[in-house]
Amino acid sequence: MIESTTTPELACPIAPVVDVVFSRWTTPILWALHEYGKQRFVELERRITTITPKVLTQRLRQLERDGLVVRTYHPEVPPRVEYEISELGRSLSPLFAALSEWSVNLPQVELSRAAYDARGGRR
Repeated sequence: MIESTTTPELACPIAPVVDVVFSRWTTPILWALHEYGKQRFVELERRITTITPKVLTQRLRQLERDGLVVRTYHPEVPPRVEYEISELGRSLSPLFAALSEWSVNLPQVELSRAAYDARGGRR
C-alpha cells in the first residue's frame, strides 16, 4: 500500500466548495436572489429577517468577491445599489436542488440525535 503525504482536508475536492458555498448566510442570500431576482439591500434585509445589517454587508461583499453575486451601483440621487445572483451563482442550482431532495432525511437525523442524547451521548 502506498501512503499519501496529502492530508484528507487538502485532498478532498469538496472542502473548498463547502468553504465558499456553505458559510452561514450564503445559502439564504443566494436563495433569495435566485427566487426573487435583483434586490436592494433593504429588500434582502427584510427577507432574511434574522441577519444583521453588518453581517449582510460582509456576506454580500464576500459573495461579490467570490463571483456569486453581482453588485450594480446606479449613480442617481439618492444612489441606488442592487444585488443579483451571477451566472456562476446560478450554476449552484443543481447542488442546491440535490440538497433540497436530501432534506427528506432530516426527520431521521432528528431521531438519531434524540436517541444519541437519550443514551447520554458517547460512552
